Amino acid sequence: MTKHLLTTVLGLSIIVLMSACQTDNPQTEEKGGEEPGIETSGQSLEEAKEVEVALHNTEGDEVGRAVLMQQTEGVRIDFEGWDLPPGEHGFHIHEKGVCDPPDFESAGEHFNPTNAKHGFDHPKGPHAGDLPNLKVEKDGTAKATYVAEMVTLEKDKKNSLIGDDGTSLVIHADADDYKSQPAGDAGDRIACGAIIE
Repeated sequence: MTKHLLTTVLGLSIIVLMSACQTDNPQTEEKGGEEPGIETSGQSLEEAKEVEVALHNTEGDEVGRAVLMQQTEGVRIDFEGWDLPPGEHGFHIHEKGVCDPPDFESAGEHFNPTNAKHGFDHPKGPHAGDLPNLKVEKDGTAKATYVAEMVTLEKDKKNSLIGDDGTSLVIHADADDYKSQPAGDAGDRIACGAIIE
C-alpha cells in the first residue's frame, strides 16, 4: 500500500514537472521569441546617421573637425577648428567630396540641387549648401553649430550629402556677403574636408 502510494505521488510529480516545462511565456511568444521591451526594428531618423569630417588647409595640415548628424529638421553640423586665420570666413557645403590642394577647386561649386541663387539675402536663394559665416577667434580657434535644413544624410535623395561623388565642407579666406554670385565674394578656399560615408 505504501509502495503504491509512493509510485502514484512520483508519477503525479513527473506529470506536473513536464507540464511546467512545456508552458511558454506568452510575452516572449507574442514578440516572436524576443524579450519584451527590446526594439529591433530599425533606428529613428535622428539616430540613423553620423559622419565625421576632417578639414585640411592648403598645406595638408588638419585644421578642423566637423561632426554631421541627421536630425528631423535637417543636418546638424558641429564644427571645431584651430590654426585658422582670425575673422569671419565663408563656410559652405560643396558639390563633390574631393579636396585636392592647394586650391580645392576639385570640390566643385556649392551644393545646389534646387538650382537656387547663392545667399541668404538673395530673393532666389540660398543654395542648399550655404551656411552662416564661420567666426574664428584671435587665437585661431573656432567653435560653431549649424543646422542645414535643406540637406539630408539619407541616401538616394536629391539633397543627400552622401552620394556617389560625396560632398565637402569648405572654408573660404573672406566672409560671405550672402548675396554675390556665385559664392558670396568669399575669396579663396583655404580649407576643405570630404563628406563621405
